[in-house]
Amino acid sequence: MNPALQGYLAAIEEALTASGTLARAGEEMRALARLVEGNGELTLALNDGSVPVAQRRAVLDALLNGKVLDEVRHLVHQAVTTVPAAEVVASFHVLAQYLEHAASTSPAAPDDPVEVLGLRGARNRVSGYAVAVFEGVPTSELEEIEDQLFRFARTVESNRSLRTALGDRDLPVSVRQGVVASLLAGKALASSVRLANYAIKGGRARDIVATLDVLVTDAAEARGWRVARVQTASLVNEAQQAALADALATLTGHPVDLQITEDHALIGGVVVQVGDLLVDGSTRHRLNELKDHLRASEEAYQVPGAPQGPPSAEGRNTDG
Repeated sequence: MNPALQGYLAAIEEALTASGTLARAGEEMRALARLVEGNGELTLALNDGSVPVAQRRAVLDALLNGKVLDEVRHLVHQAVTTVPAAEVVASFHVLAQYLEHAASTSPAAPDDPVEVLGLRGARNRVSGYAVAVFEGVPTSELEEIEDQLFRFARTVESNRSLRTALGDRDLPVSVRQGVVASLLAGKALASSVRLANYAIKGGRARDIVATLDVLVTDAAEARGWRVARVQTASLVNEAQQAALADALATLTGHPVDLQITEDHALIGGVVVQVGDLLVDGSTRHRLNELKDHLRASEEAYQVPGAPQGPPSAEGRNTDG
């Protein structure tokens, strides 16, 4: 299953289990899969990659509105959004099978294994889970969730023993989630704790800090912002922060939230990363560039085959 859809489904399953409607959701998804598969025109429309996602979702909305659970409609939307067009209808059957199986078995325990994915796949799975969580929280909470996850990520990053514990694949998921709960209890929103817990379960253990940072970015993007990770050698005052945020907003076309950390090893200047864009204006980077330039210059002026170092006594001109 598509990793992003897998994560989204995990969050939806939690909601369905809590409301006691998991079995009903499975029945509705199965009925939808059969209906679509039995209608050639509908199948072609949904599997046509040239039709924009918004239009294909609108077709399903017209078909499902008021007839199925909201969670089922959201699952269908997410499938159309994340799954390649040619596989959309098949994904409905996969979702139905998963929901039916979940309804017929005991509720998933924290330590139940999840599919092992590569680094990118695991991050995408956690992001998919976050999409479902963000749909259920007020927009006004997103900034607080972003800030809480950022601060938690920095805590984990700066505490070696904590980072080691949360990144230990041999520790049961429930134990690692217990550590998260003990640190965030009473200090973070329920949604923040829920997301941090799924970062433990759905992400890769040794990628925990980066996975939390992915969630920070997801929270910012859910409210229309972008996150700029700023490393600075010294404290940046408010005027400098405002100027940097304005410049990055012009560059990205979105308001930018600065997440600033100090790193004295940079010597001076800043390093800024927004998504795939990296700007390294640190003194350390400039010194490294200068060092590389000098080394390249020395190599360029070397005569091939010439002896290295000072000439020997035998090679000196001894004429008076």
